[in-house]
Amino acid sequence: MAVDDCLDDLPVTQLKGVGEKIALKLKRLGIVSIADILFHLPFRYEDRSKVVAIGALKVGEACLFEGQVELAEVVYRGRRSLLVRLSDGTGFITLRFFHFSKNQQLAMQRGQWLRCFGDIKSYSKSHSIEVVHPEYQLIAESKRGQAEEGMLAVYPVTEGLHQLSFRKLIKQAFSLMEQGLTVRDCLPQSVLDEKGLPTLQDSLRRLHFPQTMPAHEARKTPALKRFIFEELLAHHVSLSRLKQGVRYHKAPPFRSEENRKKQFLNSLGFKLTAAQNRVMSDISSDLVQAQPMQRLLQGDVGSGKTVVAACAALMATEAGYQVAMMVPTELLAEQHYKNFRTWLKDTNVQVDWLVGQHKGKVYSAIADDIAEGRSNIVIGTHALFQEKVSFAKLGLVIIDEQHRFGVHQRLALRDKGASKGIYPHQLIMTATPIPRTLAMLGYADLDLSIIDELPPGRTPVSTAVLPISKKDQIIARIKKGVEDGRQVYWVCTLVEESEALQCQAAEVAVELLRDALPMLKIGLVHGRMQADEKQKEMEQFKQQRLDILVATTVIEVGVDVPNASLMVIENAERLGLAQLHQLRGRVGRGQRESHCVLMYKPPLSKNANERLSIMRETTDGFKIAEKDMQLRGPGELLGQRQAGFMQFKVADIERDAEILEDVAHCAEAILQKQPELVEPLVHRWVSNSVEYAQV
Repeated sequence: MAVDDCLDDLPVTQLKGVGEKIALKLKRLGIVSIADILFHLPFRYEDRSKVVAIGALKVGEACLFEGQVELAEVVYRGRRSLLVRLSDGTGFITLRFFHFSKNQQLAMQRGQWLRCFGDIKSYSKSHSIEVVHPEYQLIAESKRGQAEEGMLAVYPVTEGLHQLSFRKLIKQAFSLMEQGLTVRDCLPQSVLDEKGLPTLQDSLRRLHFPQTMPAHEARKTPALKRFIFEELLAHHVSLSRLKQGVRYHKAPPFRSEENRKKQFLNSLGFKLTAAQNRVMSDISSDLVQAQPMQRLLQGDVGSGKTVVAACAALMATEAGYQVAMMVPTELLAEQHYKNFRTWLKDTNVQVDWLVGQHKGKVYSAIADDIAEGRSNIVIGTHALFQEKVSFAKLGLVIIDEQHRFGVHQRLALRDKGASKGIYPHQLIMTATPIPRTLAMLGYADLDLSIIDELPPGRTPVSTAVLPISKKDQIIARIKKGVEDGRQVYWVCTLVEESEALQCQAAEVAVELLRDALPMLKIGLVHGRMQADEKQKEMEQFKQQRLDILVATTVIEVGVDVPNASLMVIENAERLGLAQLHQLRGRVGRGQRESHCVLMYKPPLSKNANERLSIMRETTDGFKIAEKDMQLRGPGELLGQRQAGFMQFKVADIERDAEILEDVAHCAEAILQKQPELVEPLVHRWVSNSVEYAQV
């Protein structure tokens, strides 16, 4: 190896002891180059700097201790094991080995001193302490008390790759740095100076070989602060680069008189809210440009996102382009299809829908209309991006409930409209409010518009949390509500990880309610029913021919029945905050005061208690989303789309939110002034997670 070599460019096979098999194991950890080894950081440390007397060992701690063998015997109580009793004059401890060789057994001679490291455990009956399979070495009595290793880093490893082997590789990599080989520094010196962060080599040394035990999680050490900043920066520039790349693509500018949009808005019978108008202005400005719109439309349940989407769709059709709207369920696809057909009945816009239930001649006829351009707006599920479906002139892609789709699905639909370097515009909608800190990083590739007010007349839903023992009182409340002209949802949540059992629970609930309320009309919707059966029941409910609709969480998204003003959710403790918020959003869509009852089965876990409490306290989707992120982390809120981006090694998006604005400014400066740093940054921290973020 030449002295001016960079460790980022040297394969890990250059290290002693790394053959083909070990290289494959390292690759599993994302380690390909020697520099990758240095950036595979410890997740905890073991203090081996001092020997602890056996009498001072504490259960639950990992400690270094020494003792003299008093007894070694093989026992057969349930499982063959080697038990070794040690003493150092202050106390006794037992070492237990389930796997051992004859030589190990022979080495444990009475009087032999051992230096051991392991987790101290206790037998509750005898209060004796023991260690199972400790690390140990035989020592001479004269070597007692001479700890040699100090602070020892512990690394995430994979099967067949041991800590000892990995530490040897780390030492080899540091040895090469000491010989003059370099590691590429991806942070500009100006950033290090401004933030008071240490150099790369110094940071690596402090983290791999700390002199003292780091404080709790070591989050305040300058070395780790440097890497937290660098990792967040890598994620930000990877998404920002994607956004920049899209701007180099061409898109069809929708320049028209917007007559269809105006005609549609005049026919609605109500005025858009100020927030809807503001968002429409953002979207209109994007759609007249020759670069693809990449806009995330965020609005709480019932805020009117679909009307905004319809306006965008009409701008596209008036300019002569087709629109594809992708939704997660067939039920929602059919509902949007019927809404759009009703809204646009006085225009010459052809609206179609395409879902999995469409087969044979029906499927072929719809697919032909799409391919030949007769379909202007097509609403569908995953069926839209099947290979057999081709668009004549796709200009706008709308994704509803974006977190239900992977980014590859969104791009597959976008690519159906790609022709000669021209790409369709994209409008991505979510009813899951995303905390600002999360949006800053997780959606850095999208422009963000927020509908932050509900239409006039909508009153907040009041929420009660009651144990299942109060079910009779809840049923009595339902009876009174129906007598007052209300309609009711009764939601059965997942009882087990089985759709069959969930549907069974719904059927049981129907029978219970029919027995208790024989005078009421009760319907049922669950995931195992045929789409036409589900739709028939939903229509009956919508037309007020049913008093109560018992349903599984299939109604979570998009069902709109203004007269439904009471919802009961069984086993509410089983659901996450976002899903509870979505379900509750199905009531309170009309003029009447609405209520939601969260019914739970005691005892509640601490986490479940927090979830139900926040639902009772607020209907503010943003507050709920902030709490959801605290309880669940960012991954689930972002959904499949960002699954790769949120696999942080050292950063924590909630804990480190305070530096995200600095990260965003730094990312912008690097993209403009030092674009050569982007590729190494992304490779180092994000790696395979951003295959799709390439320009």
